[in-house]
Amino acid sequence: MVKRTLFFGSPCRLSLKNYQLVIENKETGEIKKCPIEDLGYVVIEDQSVSITIPALNALSSNNTAVVFCDERRMPSSMLFNLDSNNVLAEVYKAQIEASAPMKKNLWKQIIMAKIENQARLLNELGKDGDALKPYYMNVKSGDADNREGIAARLYWKSLFGEEFFRSREGETPNDMLNYGYAILRAGMARAIMGSGLFPSFGLFHKNRYNAFPLADDLMEPYRPYVDQIVFQLYEEGRRKLDTYAKQELLRLFFKDTRFNSVTRPMEIGLSVTTASLVKCFKGETKQILFPLL
Repeated sequence: MVKRTLFFGSPCRLSLKNYQLVIENKETGEIKKCPIEDLGYVVIEDQSVSITIPALNALSSNNTAVVFCDERRMPSSMLFNLDSNNVLAEVYKAQIEASAPMKKNLWKQIIMAKIENQARLLNELGKDGDALKPYYMNVKSGDADNREGIAARLYWKSLFGEEFFRSREGETPNDMLNYGYAILRAGMARAIMGSGLFPSFGLFHKNRYNAFPLADDLMEPYRPYVDQIVFQLYEEGRRKLDTYAKQELLRLFFKDTRFNSVTRPMEIGLSVTTASLVKCFKGETKQILFPLL
């Protein structure tokens, strides 16, 4: 079953009763309820939202990704269950013992899938996606010659124009992209935990201050799905990360992802990818499964 996503952008109180999330509007007093088991993602944006510890514990036990936003209303932190899989020790051991050549090969697969999906998105939008084909067809182990970076320069200029510069602090639509990627990162981290992987052990991304480098690795081929939503918003003339734009980006997990002849909502697609990585670490396969846009 595809899980629900709840977004809280106005003052409310969140509590737990009979294993249901009780939502009380602070302004009107209106009360709504939602079964905890139905929830996959909860985004808390308004700074005056209050939530009880029992509610947080119930959401965590359900492996619900709870995303907290800062004063700028941008996702800044996440809550996850530390015991979301019953074979943690086995998977952790395989993950830790993965060789450097294996990790480089897996990173190669990630970059190939990312650039190919970027190319597919450009073609879908009537742009020259074929210009990226030489880059995803010739990725070396560990992406030694940075095909990802070279392809990115061509991709962004084709997608949003010659003047666009992709930056975390840049002008719109950078803010929309940043928001979408933060939501995607939370979804990927949730799938990683659910598969029994340790999110701090990355394949390529390494930063002592980053608790989720593996999520940053595995989300790369999924980024074009965010780009697709942002491009559509931009084409509609939207230039602000307003409530409407956020709602559209939060529908990300309901987008279809295709794995060969099978189509699944992205929420499930993320788990397909993480489960395939576990098999790679265990030596059961050499291929990570990623969807084709």
